[in-house]
Amino acid sequence: MSRRVVGITLDNLEHLPRHCRQCVYWELAPHAKTDAEEFGETEFEKEAWVSSVLLEWGSCGRIAYSEKLPVGFVLYAPPNVVPRSQAFPTSPASPDAVLLTAFYVLPEFRGGGLGRLLVQAVAQDLTKRGVKAIEAFGKADVEADESSCVVAADFLRSVGFKTVQPHARWPRLRLELRSAMSWKEDVEAALERLLGTVSVSTAEPSLDRA
Repeated sequence: MSRRVVGITLDNLEHLPRHCRQCVYWELAPHAKTDAEEFGETEFEKEAWVSSVLLEWGSCGRIAYSEKLPVGFVLYAPPNVVPRSQAFPTSPASPDAVLLTAFYVLPEFRGGGLGRLLVQAVAQDLTKRGVKAIEAFGKADVEADESSCVVAADFLRSVGFKTVQPHARWPRLRLELRSAMSWKEDVEAALERLLGTVSVSTAEPSLDRA
């Protein structure tokens, strides 16, 4: 079974699950999120955010496919373009880090290494761009409100993140990219055994929608 990871573009944004395309938890400040939900503009706001980040900063996401089926995705961006990043008790994120925000793998594909594959794809991309670290606000309490929008802290720790700002519900975690790349070969070997052929695209996504 062939697995591949490619950069998110405006053309393949529609491959995200519908509830993820409509989620603007990270992309808008809380009051603006409420307004967008009230007026049914969340998908438009999501696309506008991705478009803006692609144009001003570059690649900001990865999608994993199993054959032609999209099975998982991750978004990431500098903290200054992620309004929600200022709203956590463990804010702000470190200025030298890129923030991992939305992260999702289809339930039936979990447990097979796809989450780790996505994190590694982000690490590869950001290392080439000279970024020192990835940070994320983790979900420590599985019953926490809006928990589906925040990555579980236990998962983040399982792929190499370390807690830099503890909190009972929303710890902030960090992955040093030098450390991330040190286990690159071991990860790829393990994924090849688990998943078969894996292809990770390192090319920058095209912004041409034609």
